[in-house]
Amino acid sequence: MAKAAIIDGKQFAARLRMAIAAQVVQLKAEHGLTPGLAVVLVGEDPASQIYVRNKGLQVREAGMNSFEQRLPVTTTQAELLAHIADLNQDPAVNGILVQLPLPKQIDPEAVIAAIAVSKDVDGFHPLNAGLLAVGAAAMVPCTPLGCLMMLKEFAGPLAGQRAVVLGRSNIVGKPMAALLLREHCTVTLAHSRTRDLAEECRQADILIAAVGKAQMVKGDWIKPGATVIDVGINRIPTPDGKGRLVGDVDFDAAVEVAGAITPVPGGVGPMTIACLLLNTLTATCRQHGIPAPDVRPAAE
Repeated sequence: MAKAAIIDGKQFAARLRMAIAAQVVQLKAEHGLTPGLAVVLVGEDPASQIYVRNKGLQVREAGMNSFEQRLPVTTTQAELLAHIADLNQDPAVNGILVQLPLPKQIDPEAVIAAIAVSKDVDGFHPLNAGLLAVGAAAMVPCTPLGCLMMLKEFAGPLAGQRAVVLGRSNIVGKPMAALLLREHCTVTLAHSRTRDLAEECRQADILIAAVGKAQMVKGDWIKPGATVIDVGINRIPTPDGKGRLVGDVDFDAAVEVAGAITPVPGGVGPMTIACLLLNTLTATCRQHGIPAPDVRPAAE
């Protein structure tokens, strides 16, 4: 059997960003609107600083306005909530993202709930989660949205396929299952308490791994020809002491069995920021009563 096709998320995301940028140009020309994204960073977490810088760069490259808000680690919850209230009222800000993790004195659930539902481009607000669960129009979390877009291009018609989502987080697992149900897949949401987890995975035409455990999914867990989307990002030690990034799937074994698979890094990760731009564009249109464009990656 031939090795799996590698789903190049970096290249796919680049094509999606091009399509978004073209829609932004059209939105400016036809309606005089420039989408604006506010990203709030509290504290000085090094990884978060990198994420925020990368998001700001890609927002500006797409022709959008980037509002980066950096607050000290001593910021209180009340101060952050007041800051969010101001952004909720700012007409130039169409999307609000508060970078996680937050300092221990701040309750992330209270912060997420304080963001205006219409500006919740992360898709984490309980109302958006509920809308997605019942199949209504909602802001969809960026990582599951990116996974779905790649599946639509690389997994063939989704209707009727058996999908197993490994992981039940509110950020990836649950919304991913809801999206796949909307596409008429037969969905199993598996997790650490699932009996015979390996056997459940072997039934999957589509396997989404999002558990945060390095190389947990072995090659013999995968149905021959299945499409595997690896959401995990884990750092494992190497002899040189630098470590390397791997996913939740044992890639070297899985690539011999799967039909298509995302690598780590370079798979799901780049799509997450691209879908943040897409959600910002969608939010801008909805806030102004404009039909949101059906944005698809530009042709290769």
